[in-house]
Formats: sequence, C-alpha cells, structure tokens
Amino acid sequence: MQTSDTSTSRFTSGDAHADLLGYRNDFPIVMNKTFLNTCSLGALGTRTIANVHEYLSLWAEMGASAWYKTWLGKCTELRGAYGRVVGAPEDRIALGPSISANLSGLMSALDFSKRKKIIATDLDFSTVGHSLLAKQREGIKVEFLRSPDRVSVPLDMFEAAIDDDTALVVTSHVYFTSGAIQDIKALAEIAHRKGALLLVDAYHGTGHVPTDVIDWDCDFYTSGSLKWLMGGSGITFLYVHERWRALEPTIAGWFGMSNMFSFDIGALQWRDSAARFETGTPSMSAVYAALGGLSYIEEIGVQKIRKRDSALTDDLIRRAQEAGYKVRGNPNPAERTAIVMLEFDEPGAIVAELGKRDIIVDYRPGTVRISPYFYNTVEENGIVIEAIKEIVGSQSRRWTTDDGRR
Repeated sequence: MQTSDTSTSRFTSGDAHADLLGYRNDFPIVMNKTFLNTCSLGALGTRTIANVHEYLSLWAEMGASAWYKTWLGKCTELRGAYGRVVGAPEDRIALGPSISANLSGLMSALDFSKRKKIIATDLDFSTVGHSLLAKQREGIKVEFLRSPDRVSVPLDMFEAAIDDDTALVVTSHVYFTSGAIQDIKALAEIAHRKGALLLVDAYHGTGHVPTDVIDWDCDFYTSGSLKWLMGGSGITFLYVHERWRALEPTIAGWFGMSNMFSFDIGALQWRDSAARFETGTPSMSAVYAALGGLSYIEEIGVQKIRKRDSALTDDLIRRAQEAGYKVRGNPNPAERTAIVMLEFDEPGAIVAELGKRDIIVDYRPGTVRISPYFYNTVEENGIVIEAIKEIVGSQSRRWTTDDGRR
C-alpha cells in the first residue's frame, strides 16, 4: 500500500475505513479533480500506466518475438487474475474485447431448438437487449420483465416468467440503473429448477461486490475492466461453467483453437477450456492495462473494498437526503452498491455544470449518477452535494426570474 502524504492524510479524520486513502496517490485524477464516476470509467492508476509503458517498450525492443516470449503468457496471467476475483479457475475464463462480443459468441453456441425463449429485464444494460433481440430472426422470443419500482426485479417475477419454453435468463448482478444487487445464487436455483440456464452480466459489480461464481452455480458470467477493475476499455472476460466446457460457438477465431500455431485453415480444433470462446488477436495494451488495475483489487481484497464503498455510499445517501433529494436505489444497505442515483428532471445540465467545477459524475435518464470508490473521501461526497445544491438553486432562481408564476 502506498504511504499517504499531507494531501491525502488531511482526508482521514473521522472517515471510516479510511486506511485505503493511501492509494489516492496512485490515481492522478483524484488528486486533481473531484472524481466520483468509477461506474463509467475507473480511475487510471500509476501501475496501469507503468504496465502499458512496459508493453510499448517490449514492442519497440522485441517486435513480434514478444508474442512468444511474453505476451501469450500475459494473456494466461490475465485469465488467472480475472478468475481469482470471481472465484473461478483460470481454465474457465475466456478473454474478449467487449461484453457484446462475449454475449454473441456464447449465444451462438447454445441450443435453442427445443426452448425458444430468453428472459431479461428492462433494468439491464442496453447491449444485453440488443444482443438478444438480434437473435429473433432465428425464431427466438425475448421477454423483458418490467421492474415495478425502477430499482430491482423481484425473484417471484422470474419464478413466474421462467417456463418450459425458457432456454436462458440473461440479467445483471448489479443494475446500472439503480445500483441494486440481485441475488444471483437464488436466481440460478430458480432457473435450473425450471430447466433454464443463467447468464450474468456483471460489468457493474465485479471488483467492488464479493463474487463467487462457483458457489452461485451460474452457468455463465461476463464482465470487464472498464469500471470497478480500473483497467480501461477493450478487454473483458467470460466465465463458462465446467458443465458447458464442450460447447462449440459458431463465432470462432484462431485464439480459440488448441493448435493455433499450426495455422490449419481446414479444421476446428477447439481449446479444452473456456478460451475456445476467444476469437481474434487480443489487444495486448488492454491486457497489460487490465493487469495493472487488477493488481489493486487483489492487493486490497474485494471484501475490504466493499466495506469502504458501503461507508462512502451511506454517507453520500445521507447527505443527499438531508439536502432534500430523492435517491433511486435499494433502501437496504446490504443490497445496494456505490452507484447512487439522484432523481432530477434535467440531470444532463447538472452534470455539465458540475464538470465546469472539475467535479466528474455522470447521468442516466432521470438521474445524476454518483459512484464513489475506495480512493474517494467523505469530503468529496460533501463537495458534490453542496455543488448540486448551488446549481439547482441557481437554476430555480433563474426559472423564477424567467417566469413569475413559479
């Protein structure tokens, strides 16, 4: 762990679980701005910068020979690191360029000849819906469960919807629209009891919510480094349960072959691992970046990150509610994450004004989204809420001036 300097230690007084603030020095953006937007893009760390420089140096020094001496080994190293974070062995992990590509490759391998229905929810990320709807031309039916409160979807709704025609349930571990956590283990039990498979999109959960895919018994799990794993874009992974190791996708490439360097164009010889779902040459800069971000997660531990996040989230929600703002999320602290959604009619305008003050958050339809992480402080929670109060108050005064009836 990095030792804290004066600029860091000034934040620690009275801050629960503040020992992690020593890591702030590793993330330049949090030292220069009020950065509360990890749910969109994790902060860039100095280890990640160093890793990418290493990749570029090897490229400059070794050229293509780096593939054989170093880079293929780094891909194996990354599969192992992803696996450790979610509780899976390395051979059950495949690397991919995006969640969309992972979903498409996986669904190409599944048999929909007897069961035609796939279930998702209207709270899941849009790429899930797009990937599923694109299969309709093959006779597959897609059903979206509608959340009754825009926060979560009760398990009994899945219980009622999964029937003898359901092949697959695709849904989120953490809903990006509310930060609510789904009970994946219970959902897997429901799906399997009814003969369906479960695919979990965990992009908004991996790294800051404890995960054990083996204990959950989910069939498939996909996530990536963009957000809470702090590894940037262009690299994701797919976990495939051991019972599905023989699946054969129809979206294929040479990295999915056991004999890739024989360059046999006339045969498919799949890897005997989840890596059979890999396709073309991976982005090695993204591999190196991902390993940099994951090194922080493994060093700190997800359980400790979760405790820190919970303290920050509870503080942020308290401040927002005291300011009179409506929080869209699960009221139970055990079932929510560090994704805090504040409801506003014009969230984009508020986020833009915050940006002018070097306060970086994001918005989604009807909400300002604030997402603190272990490198953030309770003082930063106060900064963003006070700034929102000033901005909203200024807008309100402007509206009153423009229209005396208000």
